[in-house]
Amino acid sequence: MNTGIDWDEVFEYLPRTIVELKAKPDVLYEIDWYEATMVPPIWLVGDPRPRYPHELRIVSRLKLQACDLMFCDLQARPALIA
Repeated sequence: MNTGIDWDEVFEYLPRTIVELKAKPDVLYEIDWYEATMVPPIWLVGDPRPRYPHELRIVSRLKLQACDLMFCDLQARPALIA
């Protein structure tokens, strides 16, 4: 099924990624969400209008969280602790 969604782009511009507008270097924003059905698809925290990927430069992905360790019970899985 071809949905027309660029999945590589979706995963490149994940929420909490830190970006800057190419038109305003050194002004940092955090990606709020990516809406694949919208044009432009990227919403930034504190910016009232959505943006296109070509308007942005990714600065950092340090705030991204792959999983929440709060839900992991390591004592129930001793092999993971070793």
